[in-house]
Formats: sequence, structure tokens, C-alpha cells
Amino acid sequence: MMERVLITGGTAGIGAACATRCRADGYEPVLIDREGEAIQADLSDPAQTADALEKALAGGPITRLVNNVGAVVPASIEEQTLAEFDYAMALNLRCAMQCFQALLPGMKAAGFGRVVNMSSRAALGKELRTAYAATKAGLIGMTRTWALEVGAHGITVNAVGPGPIRTELFDRANPPDSPRTQQIVESVPVRRVGTPDDVAHAVSYMLDSRSGFVTGQVLYVCGGLTVG
Repeated sequence: MMERVLITGGTAGIGAACATRCRADGYEPVLIDREGEAIQADLSDPAQTADALEKALAGGPITRLVNNVGAVVPASIEEQTLAEFDYAMALNLRCAMQCFQALLPGMKAAGFGRVVNMSSRAALGKELRTAYAATKAGLIGMTRTWALEVGAHGITVNAVGPGPIRTELFDRANPPDSPRTQQIVESVPVRRVGTPDDVAHAVSYMLDSRSGFVTGQVLYVCGGLTVG
């Protein structure tokens, strides 16, 4: 029986690339998303999230988790609404904790677990990203805390921090013909925007059973954008 990996927001963009890579690595992806071939749920809603997790775990414990789902909600501090902030907190942060809490008993029973939280380079600061940067920085804080709490059970918890990655989500927040977007590309040391496969490769390493001595870490997949 193939080992299963739960991926939130796994039907498009980085999540879909992670699902494809997980299949290639020999895992069976279990996806939760609002659309596509997945367990259907609005993960910003705690009740829908709980129901989806119950369905996912009906087939038995899942010992690998990719907390990938997220929303950007770009706005200046003057224009960021409380509703947008609460939505980002629910989808980007609370959902990750709820998913880990649901899977943790099975991981502890197995004496093994791999958790990868999808943070962002924006956690280090980015204009027009108050809600997004706050939640992605929060994921790093949770990553480090969880790594300390569950390491003795053979469970590792790490984060991947993508820089600019060419997805529909990225293009909506950063229109390709925008001068601001062009500035982003020119500021990346490798002189290109990343691909979902670039991120999926890093996630694959964190999920591997051989990566048991790496925990509480953040791997920035950013083309060198976080340097200097």
C-alpha cells in the first residue's frame, strides 16, 4: 500500500506541482481544495476543514503533510481590511494548525512524520503584503515550535519559502506587464521567476524519510532573492 501525503490547495499552482512530484516519488497524494479532483472544502472555514480532514483520514493515518493552501490579499496598510486580514489568518495559518492537529496522533503512533509548511519570502517583508507577510511569518514561528515539540516522535517539521513563482496566484498579484513585476524579475540573482516544480523539488526533499535530521528549518526557494 502506497504511503499517503495530504496536500492542502493541491489542485493548482505549487500544490499541483507538489502532488505530481509526490506521485513520482511513490506517494499517494490526498488533496483538499475548493475545486478540481480533490476532497472539496473551503479551508478558510474550520467546520469544512474538519469535515474534509475526517474524510481524508477515513482511509487510515497519514504521516506526511504539506500545508500549501494560501491567499495573498494584496493591499497597502491603509487599504488592508480587517475582513481580508481575518481571511488570510484563517486560510494561511489556522488551517495549517488544524491539519497538523488532525494528523498528529497517527504520526505519533507510527513514530514517523513529515510536515512541510509553505511559507514565503514575503515573511521577511514585502510592500502591499501586510496580511500575507504576517501569516507566512507566523507559519515559520509555528514550524520552529512544532519541530521542538514533536521531534522526539520521529516527526520533522520544516518550511519552504518560495520567492516569485510563476503561478496564476502570482500573476494576479503581479501582472506580467507591470513595471513592479519587471523590477522583481530583474532583482532575482538568477534572473528569472521560479516555477512550481522548483518548489516541489524542495518539498520532496523535506518529505523524504532520509531527511530525518533536518527539522525546524526554512528553505528559501527564491533564486537568491533573500541574499544581501
